[in-house]
Amino acid sequence: MPHDHAVQCLHDPMLVILSYLVSVLGSFTALQLAIAIPAARGTAQRWRAIFMAGAVMGGGAIWAMHFIAMLACKMDLPVSYDLTITALSAVIAIASCMVGLAIAGSGVFGWARLTVAGMFMGLGVTGMHYTGMAAMLMPASIHYDQTLVLASATIAIVASIVALWLAFNLRGWMQMLGSALVMGVAVCGMHYTGMQAASFLPNGNEAQQLGGLDGASLGMTIFAISSALLAGVLALSIVRQRQRALVRI
Repeated sequence: MPHDHAVQCLHDPMLVILSYLVSVLGSFTALQLAIAIPAARGTAQRWRAIFMAGAVMGGGAIWAMHFIAMLACKMDLPVSYDLTITALSAVIAIASCMVGLAIAGSGVFGWARLTVAGMFMGLGVTGMHYTGMAAMLMPASIHYDQTLVLASATIAIVASIVALWLAFNLRGWMQMLGSALVMGVAVCGMHYTGMQAASFLPNGNEAQQLGGLDGASLGMTIFAISSALLAGVLALSIVRQRQRALVRI
């Protein structure tokens, strides 16, 4: 339901593109780790692979992308973020990705298994986003268009299922890149549809903005740390794959 006095969120195109690139890089790195889950030897190695892939996907591709995308949203309102709720949004993203990738990487890679895995990941993306939105401290209240909320969740789930099917059924760099591009659509499509669903109504309560983390500082810090970690993990993954290929020879 539209509101006449709602503050509009205008997105910076360059930051929108940056947020998508971060989600694709994170997804590509995480999926490189995830496809090694079925080949893991022993329970400890398997769960180590699941944790690494889930942390990179949830933390790098989803959570980091969310806060970079929030920087892209320009509003005539001061905004900061509640630390506890922000941390909870990260836990939701990482935990749901760990569960989803654990399901996807176990047993036969049929549509039923990948559908369930994609639902966990898609709902995790959705849950992270709306929890992250709840962390916003500002002199305004947020109202949601329920139709667009449902659409945002649907985008996340469907694209996650397709991305997992591509990753676990088609091998090779081009196929993996395609999977990462689709996963980026899941994350970004969900986020920006979710932002369209939100109306920000000023309420004049300046106290609601006190005590939080500055949004710009938080976003740029997350971007710098996540980019460095993703680059390092991706490089390590590539080196390990080449080492395994040499061993086979």
